Amino acid sequence: MYTWLFRHLPGPLWLRIVLAVGILGGVLLALIEYAFPWIAGMTHLTDSTVG
Repeated sequence: MYTWLFRHLPGPLWLRIVLAVGILGGVLLALIEYAFPWIAGMTHLTDSTVG
């Protein structure tokens, strides 16, 4: 998967590395900002019940 993405990025090697790091950072930011809080709201792992 990563080699497919890396081969399809335009430009010389240094630009492809910069673009790959930027895309990875964008995906991680989207996961941290949107996906993980949405999933945490749907799971009840932090609810503690005694009894």
